[in-house]
Amino acid sequence: MKRTLTRRELLRLMMAGSGAAVLAACGGQGQGGQPAPQATQAPAVVSQPGSKVKITYWGSFSGNLGEAEQAMVKSFNESQNEVEVEYQFQGSYEETAQKFTAALQANTTPDVILLSDVWWFGFYLAGAITALDDLAKQVNLDFNDYEPVLLNEGVRKGVHYWIPFARSTPLFYYNKAIWAEAGLPDRAPETWAEFSEWAPKLVKSDGSRAAFGHPNGASYIAWLFQGVVWQFGGQYSQPDFTMTMTDPNTLRAAQFYQDTVVKHKWAVLNANLNQDFLGGAIASMMASTGALAGIQANATFPVGVGFLPKETNFGCPTGGAGLAIVSRAPAEKQLAAMKYIAFATNTVNAGVWARSTGYMPVRISTKQTPEMVEFFTKNPNFKTAVDQLPKTRAQDAARVFVRNGDQIIGKGLERIIVNGEAPSAVFAAVNEELTQAAKPILEDLKAREG
Repeated sequence: MKRTLTRRELLRLMMAGSGAAVLAACGGQGQGGQPAPQATQAPAVVSQPGSKVKITYWGSFSGNLGEAEQAMVKSFNESQNEVEVEYQFQGSYEETAQKFTAALQANTTPDVILLSDVWWFGFYLAGAITALDDLAKQVNLDFNDYEPVLLNEGVRKGVHYWIPFARSTPLFYYNKAIWAEAGLPDRAPETWAEFSEWAPKLVKSDGSRAAFGHPNGASYIAWLFQGVVWQFGGQYSQPDFTMTMTDPNTLRAAQFYQDTVVKHKWAVLNANLNQDFLGGAIASMMASTGALAGIQANATFPVGVGFLPKETNFGCPTGGAGLAIVSRAPAEKQLAAMKYIAFATNTVNAGVWARSTGYMPVRISTKQTPEMVEFFTKNPNFKTAVDQLPKTRAQDAARVFVRNGDQIIGKGLERIIVNGEAPSAVFAAVNEELTQAAKPILEDLKAREG
């Protein structure tokens, strides 16, 4: 089996030979986030007067999302004659990141790439993605029109590296037909306590239907649990990477998750959450806004969505993916890639993408366009995610900045839910594993940002 470089090995590889100068030459920033010295080598130029600049875009979506992604590329190519984007599907977010890591080693990188919320930061640390501010100025891209909660996640030391594109939050999905059958009000539960009262009415005694479904570790349970932890007053970690998995409120949230399956028996954990929801095996779930278009298109029942339930607090994380430009791309290709990003995320096309997929409109101005206003009127479920957005926040460092943090937390949750192990013991081990995994990140941050 082919061995994939670790992020630490990748960083050493990229810095080998020329030391920090290599990092600067790859389009990164110097100490303290200041521009790299001008003496460092600039990206090569591929000037071809009278011809298009051809760039390669690595995407990560299949199914209807993949069709929408390819349609965006096609629309861009047909809109002008200066740049031609070649779309290449790379698999899931994880597969795309792994292939990018291998491509960096083999020097066969794309020019622009879709990176998820848990992957872009590692490539930023490695200097593999470039600063975007100067490129943005050249194409008159206005950062002030992006939703701040989405844009600011891709900023380091005041510099933009990752532009929101397919950004999402979790929503509470429910089967309106089952809700009506159970005599429940046509809305999402306002609190987990309220849902705990409703849940027994949604369960089938023969085991053919659960009230609620949890995803497994491979399906981002740690992302959905992030909001629940906040709802219970806990957190995964502090901004300085101090892990807080043993905080009493974090443990209280984990105990709640376990009780829904083990004690109260109204929830299940499964690997195909959307499929089971569409098939009626679960009456409700938390899932990404990015799944909304597909779920509504395939459901044989009316689909309801609402804000996530509260407990002590309201809590909802952002998620999804953004666009980055590869540092090794020649200068003209970087500028061409920025033109594509500006097109794919402009006021009009942010709306086209949102209406086609269910992902957030990443531009503030998009929400006021006639097309979007009309769409929200006819499709109120899509507006729910936009209305919830001001209440969201970026995830804790433990999941998005620590390599494999998502899986470390997710596997711990599986032990708690599936094996019935005590949350205090499991999360103590998870806390230590995350603490150890964070140490090289902190070293890299010091090397990268000073």
